Amino acid sequence: QVQLVESGGGLAQPGGSLRLSCAASGFTFGNYGMSWARQAPGKGLEWVSGIYSDGSDTYYSDSVKGRFTISRDNAKNTVYLQMSSLKPEDTALYYCAKAHSNYDVVIFDYWGQGTQVTVSS
Repeated sequence: QVQLVESGGGLAQPGGSLRLSCAASGFTFGNYGMSWARQAPGKGLEWVSGIYSDGSDTYYSDSVKGRFTISRDNAKNTVYLQMSSLKPEDTALYYCAKAHSNYDVVIFDYWGQGTQVTVSS
């Protein structure tokens, strides 16, 4: 069965960095787009970033553009989110999501359990 397991969350100071990882299994990883989304306390789910199956295109929300970088290693079945210049408003539970096709990053059929990111001094 499809499994998405996020890791790398934790506590970071404002201006700091973290790298999230999402290890995928149970499907042909290189055939699907992948995304990251987040949910801050008391707020709705926010799409953050997406990447096509072959890594040819990446997309970002305005709130993270220029600070976060999404990448993937199809040989390792893993998608990453490098987060830099972190702000307190980046505090959220971050989810990895599998898209339903290769050149899609906004329609999802599977989600991970999430990894908590807290940005605080």
